[in-house]
This record gives sequence, structure tokens and C-alpha cells, in this order.
Amino acid sequence: MRYKIFLIAFLAVLIAGCAEMQQIAQTIYNEQRPLTQSEIIAGLKEALVVGTDSSVARLSVIDGYLKDEAVKILLPPEAKTITDNLSKLPGGQQLVDKVITSINHAASDAAKEAAPILVNSIKSMTIQDAAGILTGGNHAATEYLKRTNYNELTQLYQPKIQQSLDKKLLGKLSAQQSWDELTGKWNQVAGSFVGQITNLEKVETDLSNYLTQRALDGLFLKIAETEQNIRQDPAARVTELLRRVFGN
Repeated sequence: MRYKIFLIAFLAVLIAGCAEMQQIAQTIYNEQRPLTQSEIIAGLKEALVVGTDSSVARLSVIDGYLKDEAVKILLPPEAKTITDNLSKLPGGQQLVDKVITSINHAASDAAKEAAPILVNSIKSMTIQDAAGILTGGNHAATEYLKRTNYNELTQLYQPKIQQSLDKKLLGKLSAQQSWDELTGKWNQVAGSFVGQITNLEKVETDLSNYLTQRALDGLFLKIAETEQNIRQDPAARVTELLRRVFGN
């Protein structure tokens, strides 16, 4: 009886050991065999989805832009005259801060709708796109997304930024109206005879367009950071497919 029990136990250990050895062998084979085209494309798509989801999630919370100094949207340099003068008035600095906060919150609101646009682009990636991205630099995937989605994302972000700029503030003037008034008067001076002989340059900045570009710069900056992390840090490759594609 004891002999049978011992034999059964020995066979169980032997079978378990064989299964474990087979699993190890299969893992080694999977790691060493050449990548197929379908695996390359699937891995890149997975990396892009991970990168975009992570980036959009961070930026789309209410202070996602505002409290991240790397992507926080500020008024253009030409607005310094407005902000300097307003800050001298009672409550002026709070007003400037309110405008900046409103703009950044509008960008975060737009970011919530950016993911489906980016994912749609990822799904349409070709074999040629995938090959170029895999052998490209640390930000090759980000550049692909930017190249294929920038116009559509601009159409998503800009109306929300403009809506924020059009909100009435102090003296029933919006940030957009204040900006237009400032640049209009400045351009009159710059275009005058005195302005020309003193080499004053006109300000042609489209405020809505400028702020939209800054918002998109922040979005792609975050995607680029995630992509670089996946390429360089094995711990960031959260699935077996990512480890296989980027490990090679």
C-alpha cells in the first residue's frame, strides 16, 4: 500500500515537473522566435493605446493641465501688458488667475474627448507605419499620432478654449475682448510713422489658436513621455506582448 502511495506521489511530482519544464521551454521559445508582422502591429497598437489612455486620464481631470507645470497653459508673451496692468488693480491678479484657470479647465474638458480620436487613428495603422515606428526614435509613435490627428484634435479643442475666452469677466469684458482691444491699439501705434521708425512690430497672435496649440503640445508631451518610458523601462511594459515587442 505504501509503495503504491509513493509511486503515485512520485508520478505526480514527475508530471508537474514536466509541465513546468514545458512551460519554461515554451517561454524561452516565445522570447527567441522572430516577431511576426501581426505581432509588431498588435504590440505597437497596444503601446499606443496604453500611452494615450494614461496621458488623457492624467490631463482630463479638472486640474490636469493647471497643476502640471510642464503643460500648464499660460497667456502668450504679448499679454504681459494686460496682466501687468490688471495686477496693479484691486482684485486684478485674481482676475488674471481666473482667466488662466478657466483656459486650463477648458483644455482638460477637451482632453476627455481626445482618446476616441487617437484610438481610431491607432486602429488604422498600416504595416509600413508600424515598421517605421518600431525602428524610429523614442517618440516615433507620438509623432505618428500627432501627424495623423492634429487637425481633428484642433477642431475638438479650439471651440472649448474659445468658449472659455468668451466668458464675461471684470467690467463685462471677456478675456478675448480685452486681448482684441489691447492688440488693436498696439497695432495702430506699431503701424504709425513713429512705430515704423522705432521698429515696433505688430502683434498678430490669434489668442484662441495660440492657446489651442499649447493645449495640444501638452497632450502630446504626456504621450511622448509614456512612449519613451515603455521603450526604455521594462517595468512599464505591462503586458506580455509589450515586453516581447519592445524587448526585441
